[in-house]
Amino acid sequence: MITMYGTQSCGDCVRAKRVFADKGVEYAFVDVEQDPDATAYVMSLNDGRRTVPTIVFPDGSVLAEPSSAELAAKLAA
Repeated sequence: MITMYGTQSCGDCVRAKRVFADKGVEYAFVDVEQDPDATAYVMSLNDGRRTVPTIVFPDGSVLAEPSSAELAAKLAA
């Protein structure tokens, strides 16, 4: 399953959620403000930065702060 790490107040996270909804793709959402372990994981993926959204795919690939087009292209692949 795809996992998106983000926050409730993040505009880019809301946009990514909209792309998932438009494409009918299920995903798990983890709020990094509520989960310190998730925050540490996101920072480990992004050179020490708490970059959201950080989206982890089942194949192990990661998109950090993708544009709508980048996310849609990844979902189509």
